[in-house]
Amino acid sequence: MYGDVTFTDVSRAETLDQTSATFVMDEDTFRSFYDRTARGVWAYLARVTGDRQLADDLLQETYYRFLRAAASHESESHRRNSLYRIATNLARDARRRSLVRASFSVSHDDIESLPSGDRDGAPERTADFNRAMSHLKPRERAMLWLAYAEGASHSEIADMLGLRPGSLKSMLFRARRRLAELLTREPEKDQA
Repeated sequence: MYGDVTFTDVSRAETLDQTSATFVMDEDTFRSFYDRTARGVWAYLARVTGDRQLADDLLQETYYRFLRAAASHESESHRRNSLYRIATNLARDARRRSLVRASFSVSHDDIESLPSGDRDGAPERTADFNRAMSHLKPRERAMLWLAYAEGASHSEIADMLGLRPGSLKSMLFRARRRLAELLTREPEKDQA
């Protein structure tokens, strides 16, 4: 069992770590940046990893590494791209370590929150969508999420995922086409 950690222990650890900690952002700037980006980064991590608890852990690690990098950024967009790049790398590392079985999942509640006049068949559409997304590669899921859920530009997505901007348009086209094919394919029936 782990012993109780006191405030003094944390303060000591912080004091020891102060010599190597140089942050470019002050607390108010960071808090504002976090408030603007945390929800989107968490959703991205949850979609890419398929694990909400892992997304919580990776979100914390993403912001920690972002602060520790102490990089200067040209703009808000550059800062955001850097953050998503860190999140992408952490998700890849988690997958490599076999800590997560990468799958995309959308709940019935997520479908219900989408603006639509037709709610009939939402559970079936959710199941079809989850099935189709689970057959995509993690990079394809990430590209689709960043493009359509986050509204990122092609150059932003390329930067976040470490891809060449020139090849992203065709990769995104193929991912969309593959998703569409999977959605129009009949679900495979279990054989008795």
